[in-house]
Amino acid sequence: MKCPFCSNGETQVVETRVAEDGDFIRRRRQCMACEKRFTTYERPDVTFPAVVKKDGRRIDYERGKLQGSMNLALRKRPVSTDQIDSAVERIEEKLLNLGVREIPSARIGELVMRELKKLDKVAYVRFASVYRSFEDIDEFKTLVDEVRR
Repeated sequence: MKCPFCSNGETQVVETRVAEDGDFIRRRRQCMACEKRFTTYERPDVTFPAVVKKDGRRIDYERGKLQGSMNLALRKRPVSTDQIDSAVERIEEKLLNLGVREIPSARIGELVMRELKKLDKVAYVRFASVYRSFEDIDEFKTLVDEVRR
C-alpha cells in the first residue's frame, strides 16, 4: 500500500479490526519512510445499481458523493465519523439488497434523509431543505414541525 503522504511503497499494518457488522476490515498502517499513520478499509468489490438522475442521465454510483452530501449536512454537528460511516454502510446495504440494476437518485435521497433523521435532526432539516427544494417558508415550517413531533 502506497503512503498517501510521501508516496513510499513500503507500509506496515499496525492494527487490523473487523467492523462491528463484519462488512469490512479496517487497517491502521504506518509508513516505513515518513512514519505517518493512515487508515485503509477493505471491503468486497460489489456492483451497485446505476443512478438515474432527474434529467434521465445514468451515472455510476459513487460512495464519495453519498458520503460528501452526508458530511455537508452534518458539518459542525456532534456526530462521529464512525456514525456517518455506519449510516453510509446501511444505505449501501439497502441499495445492494434491492437487487435492481438502476435506481432513481430520488430514492437514494430518501434513504439519506431516513439515516440523517436518526443521526441528527438539524442535519436532516438541512439536507431536506435543499433536497426537496422548498418553494416557500410554509413548506420549511411544515418540515420543522414534523421533526419536532
